[in-house]
Amino acid sequence: MTTLNRPGAPDGHVCGIDTAMEVIGGKWKVLILWALHEHPHRRFGELRRLLPGVTEKVLASHLREMEADGVVRRVSYDEVPPRVEYSLTEDGKRLNDALEPLAAWGRERPTG
Repeated sequence: MTTLNRPGAPDGHVCGIDTAMEVIGGKWKVLILWALHEHPHRRFGELRRLLPGVTEKVLASHLREMEADGVVRRVSYDEVPPRVEYSLTEDGKRLNDALEPLAAWGRERPTG
């Protein structure tokens, strides 16, 4: 299921940020991007362990959406038992690069 455009502009977007937010919206998507950046080519169970608190249902749903949006690649190997690995596409890597200044802002922001 790909992310849906909003009405209001000819292509459904007002600016580039709303386009990006459709792709990364949700509590876990940015953390999935980070996990796949730090630990490329991960299986589902490995990703779930890297993201404490995410449910299996939510992780599966987000991975499907991110695959449909072209930021995550899913590779299924014809083995017994079956093996599936997830990694970032080039677009996903570019998205992570774009998020780095936001991460730096978050690290530098005083808490409290």
